[in-house]
Amino acid sequence: MSIADSIKGDITAAMKAGERERVQALRLVLSELQRDQKDGEGDEVAVLRRERKRRGDAATAFRDGGRPELAQAEEAEAAVIEAYLPAELSDDELAAIVDTAIAESGAGSPRDMGVVMKAAMPAVAGRADGKRVSARVKEALSA
Repeated sequence: MSIADSIKGDITAAMKAGERERVQALRLVLSELQRDQKDGEGDEVAVLRRERKRRGDAATAFRDGGRPELAQAEEAEAAVIEAYLPAELSDDELAAIVDTAIAESGAGSPRDMGVVMKAAMPAVAGRADGKRVSARVKEALSA
């Protein structure tokens, strides 16, 4: 079952339970998933990550603008989206993937970062942010 199918079922359940905010958040996410699928992208996890990041950025902007109630609404939507994402890799798991990628690629200096990233990202498979992976690779190659 795809994430979109799961969200459709959850929209129905949230409507029956009278959870208006949850229904609204799920409809927005479903719309983005369907739009991305129509465009030929089809990477549901990437869409969810992008939407969660948008909500986080909006919450920060609202908080900085003195609108904590709107920031809370954005954070609530981000939490709804978070429930559909795969579990994040722990620091130890990420370190092991990066170490394996370094060993397989034979990288030895920070100049080899692109090669290591290319080897590590498929193993990460959407369970860690690219910035986090990049920071770990840079740290490992600098040591």
